[in-house]
Amino acid sequence: MFPCCYNILTGLSGPPGAGKSTFIEYFGKMLTERGHKLSVLAVDPSSCTSGGSLLGDKTRMTELSRDMNAYIRPSPAGGTLGGVTRTTNEAILLCEGGGYDIILIETVGVGQSEFAVADMVDMFVLLLPPAGGDELQGIKRGIIEMADLVAITKSDGDLVVPARRIQAEYVSALKLLRKRSEVWRPKVVRISARSGEGITEMWDKMKEFRDLMLASGELIARRQKQQKVWMWNLIQESVLEHFRTHPTVREQIPLLERKVLSGALSPGLAADLLLKAFKTKTNEIHPIQ
Repeated sequence: MFPCCYNILTGLSGPPGAGKSTFIEYFGKMLTERGHKLSVLAVDPSSCTSGGSLLGDKTRMTELSRDMNAYIRPSPAGGTLGGVTRTTNEAILLCEGGGYDIILIETVGVGQSEFAVADMVDMFVLLLPPAGGDELQGIKRGIIEMADLVAITKSDGDLVVPARRIQAEYVSALKLLRKRSEVWRPKVVRISARSGEGITEMWDKMKEFRDLMLASGELIARRQKQQKVWMWNLIQESVLEHFRTHPTVREQIPLLERKVLSGALSPGLAADLLLKAFKTKTNEIHPIQ
């Protein structure tokens, strides 16, 4: 269940327009040219109305998608928490078994998906553009706390000065947050996928992180903890699905939903009635000893 940890599982996130796809293309080409095998698992947003998704990462990464040592797998969010599909974990295992030594998981924007991705990866990287108003105010504190590496993108041309300013702000901000690791302090780097500046240094930081975490035993401990989280996530999904498809519950759901919508019944009482019906019928079929 636990690969040797010589591969690197990295979660990538950032607000729309941060240049995630542009960075992955440049970064991925650099890695494959150095002999690595790269897998990109990109989670795309699904429409709440139609259920469709864009799945456009292969069109945004034209060079990388043609690389024989790179595998890009866009998957629709499908309404699951923050866009991280249940199959992402299985895809990680398959990629590890297929010999991909670097696995990147690109998530949707900045929101709940990042908290789910943090329970799948070794390293969490936050990509931020150099311009955007109140930068520190616009990013949730919890997401900054999860970041092992912050990369300020588009650090070229007229944006070099604002990129340096934001880098200094985040260096100061990260000093105030509690430590997540005994051996690693989050770093802030500036990169440019256009000029290539800082990307080699960023890769060096990622390797340093992996080596330190592996030597200290924290990497293996983190992966073990993630397996437990994954187990409970699967249990929650399965129990909820079993609850919804239970014959007695399924019969009562439409009526109770109408009563909640009309205000005749409170949501809490409706939930209690459904749970009572579920437990009563379940105990009749499988009596508690």
